[in-house]
Amino acid sequence: MIISSNITMKVLAQVLKLFKSLHRTRQEVFKNDTRALEAARQKINEEFKNNQNETSEEKINELLKIASDVEVILRTSVIQAVHTDSDKILLIPRKDLLQDNTPYLDKPTKKRES
Repeated sequence: MIISSNITMKVLAQVLKLFKSLHRTRQEVFKNDTRALEAARQKINEEFKNNQNETSEEKINELLKIASDVEVILRTSVIQAVHTDSDKILLIPRKDLLQDNTPYLDKPTKKRES
C-alpha cells in the first residue's frame, strides 16, 4: 500500500510541475496579449480539471506526455504577430525562437577517413 501511495505522490508531483510549466510558458508566449493569455489559462485549467479524477497510471502518463508536447510546441513554434496596418503584420519573436542561421552548401564537404 505504501508503494502505490509513493507512486501517486510522484505522479502528482509530475502533474503539478507540468501544470506550472504550462502556465509559465503561456505567460511568456502570450506576453502583453490579454485575450490569448486568458484563453490559454482557461484551456490549461479546463484540461487538467477534466482529468483530475483519472486513476489509471498509464492514462495519466499518456496525458502528461500530451501536455509536455503542448508545452514544447508553444515554446518553440508560437510567435506573436500584431496588425500594424490593414495589410501589414509585425512579428514579435522571442529570443528563444531566434536561432543562428546555418548556411546551405550545394556540395557538402567529404569527411576525412581516419
